[in-house]
Amino acid sequence: MSKPQIALLHYTAAPIIGGVENVVSQHARLFHEAGYPVTLVTGRGSSDETFARSVVIPELDSGNPENLQIARALETGHVPADFYTLQSRVEHLLAPHFGQADIVVAHNVFNFHFNLPLTAALHGLIDRGAIKKLIVWCHDTSRFVNPSSGTKLRFGFPWDLLRTFRPEVTYVTVSQQRQRTLAQVLGCPPEDIRVVPNGVDPMTLLGLSSLGQHLVEEFRLLEADLIALMPIRITRAKNIEFALKVTAALKASDLHPRLLVTGPPDPHAADISAYCDGLLAERRELGVEDEVIFAYSGTSQTKSPLMMNPSAVAELYRVCDLVLMPSHREGFGMPVIEGGLVGKPIFATAIPALEEVGRDSVYVIEPGESPAQVAARIRLWAQQDITHRLRRRVRQEYTWPSVFSRMIEPLIVGAGKPAKESL
Repeated sequence: MSKPQIALLHYTAAPIIGGVENVVSQHARLFHEAGYPVTLVTGRGSSDETFARSVVIPELDSGNPENLQIARALETGHVPADFYTLQSRVEHLLAPHFGQADIVVAHNVFNFHFNLPLTAALHGLIDRGAIKKLIVWCHDTSRFVNPSSGTKLRFGFPWDLLRTFRPEVTYVTVSQQRQRTLAQVLGCPPEDIRVVPNGVDPMTLLGLSSLGQHLVEEFRLLEADLIALMPIRITRAKNIEFALKVTAALKASDLHPRLLVTGPPDPHAADISAYCDGLLAERRELGVEDEVIFAYSGTSQTKSPLMMNPSAVAELYRVCDLVLMPSHREGFGMPVIEGGLVGKPIFATAIPALEEVGRDSVYVIEPGESPAQVAARIRLWAQQDITHRLRRRVRQEYTWPSVFSRMIEPLIVGAGKPAKESL
């Protein structure tokens, strides 16, 4: 069964720089990746990506000379005849594109004053039944109709369109504060307006390559409550079995951890195959096969052995929450200073690097301390560290993939209301 066709509408689009333009581009990408045909309808700029068909209609641009001339007249309290001419032309230009769309998502243009002939045209298209479903995405509310703005309010046509509640339309704001403001302006209950926050693109923000992105997605790292990194080769000296038990203890405390071991077995270590087999067996016995990841084993797209270069490991430093080094012995212990440079807390035994940087700069795993005790200290750190709490919440709730799957797609599939149909 084919998915509905989506039309995204805004005054301008990338490469024009702006917050709403960025959100529109992200929405277009997300819809495309989820299998929805996407058309971007804009007045200036066009998507340079392959995921959206672009339609440029200059009359939609807030900076269009004809619109600016009309806006100057409106500021004097006069509605010029050109207003109705432009409104009619915009309706005519939009109708065929909206007729092909199952859902139109209009960003800001329905509730803002930057192009009031366009706003009026949308109301006209609704009245004519020319839009099957309309979702208006309200990033802001015009100061000329917002009683809390401190600006002198404007009334009459076309300003009253900005305070007119259309029950056949689905309203979305980007925050609860915007929800309350828009409800006040429209004179409707706040619950009639949905809240869908903006998101962040973790792959871009964390500077991930295609391999880094694949690892994050393959092992669902961003869904984890805690990501521990062991950027090491596999050898008995690293005490990886201790880290497995720490991970199991974290899991038993109702956290959803990940432990990522980046390197391959040490080719110089004696009897390394037996040690690796023992680690895999212990991972299975502890019930942490999904939580403990040996990168060298490969993925669904990369065969074993997966050899990670320093750049790929650096990406995982940025992704992780902490570095875990329960080593029996180290010549120095580079992960301590590498983790320190990227601002990650270090939980480590008294290896040379720890002594070099100072014991007061790391969380020391003391001799005789059990995996359960270390897990309890890690859990306490995770609860108390405000940076980690924010990081965890953002990656679980405010990345674009999370926002799309939890809020945007359900809205598109089930909440858009046909024109002429009330709540």
